[in-house]
Amino acid sequence: MTFLFIGLSYISVQAQEVDWLSWEEATALAASDENPKKMFVDVYTDWCGWCKKMDKDTFQNAQVAAYMNEKYYMVKLDGEGKEDIEFKGKTYKFVPSGRKGYHELAAALMQGKLSYPTTIFLDEEMNMLSPVPGYQKPKPFLDIAKYFGDDIYKEKDWKTYAAKDE
Repeated sequence: MTFLFIGLSYISVQAQEVDWLSWEEATALAASDENPKKMFVDVYTDWCGWCKKMDKDTFQNAQVAAYMNEKYYMVKLDGEGKEDIEFKGKTYKFVPSGRKGYHELAAALMQGKLSYPTTIFLDEEMNMLSPVPGYQKPKPFLDIAKYFGDDIYKEKDWKTYAAKDE
């Protein structure tokens, strides 16, 4: 009986995980899917405690994971990654700076504000919808994700939409 419980627990944990893709995988899917999804980019660093907390608390939340997997290509982007990345005809590279350095694509997506974690929402054509800096708990994060994922941003400004919960 214990074995069955452990097995079921493992399955339920597995079912709650976000399907993370590399930048290359996500852009290939966006280019080839008949009905492409929007893209979500989690810009993190290895040393960022709030990034790890968001991974654990927010992205492992069952509701968050299910919604994000349905509506977005989910990408993790190391803000200090060393690999060159091609995007919209440009090659983005690692730039040594200070003790660590930064990746040009992360800086471009975060609009020059190197703050971790920052989550980025892109539309189906991979145009910027909005960067969202800082740690987000599951409920507020899901509100933001639905604002873009359900195309509410096309009809309402954020202030009007966010006021619905007050």
